[in-house]
Amino acid sequence: MPKEKTKGVETHEYIEAIGRRKTSTARVRLLKGGAGIFTVHNGKPEEYFKTDEQRRVAREVFVLHKPASEHYGVSVHVSGGGLSAQAEAVRHGVARALVEVEPELRKKLKKAGFLKRDPRAKERRKFGLKKARKAPQWSKR
Repeated sequence: MPKEKTKGVETHEYIEAIGRRKTSTARVRLLKGGAGIFTVHNGKPEEYFKTDEQRRVAREVFVLHKPASEHYGVSVHVSGGGLSAQAEAVRHGVARALVEVEPELRKKLKKAGFLKRDPRAKERRKFGLKKARKAPQWSKR
């Protein structure tokens, strides 16, 4: 287990996992004995995620499994994509890290769909078209 060193705080063992959605990537560290502290870029998630929906999605794993929120702390660094995709990437990463620590949660989290990497992404634009599938207006004459 790697140790994390932060400013003036004791070192903790942590489990690291990666969560992804569209082009967003979240590097999640699940700290043992973190007492439920949840940080995104060393700040509160309320400061980073603008809407209640995004905050709810990021913490959704802990709503499903209450004891984990009290025993572990979460430190997240997220990049790429938009805020909604980043929130879903955080959820994916936290779920993966929890399964590493507590394998018996796998079935519960899998049923909720938190372990599946959502593969949907924006389709590329094709030549001769205005967007991925939108063709220019057709004119008979």
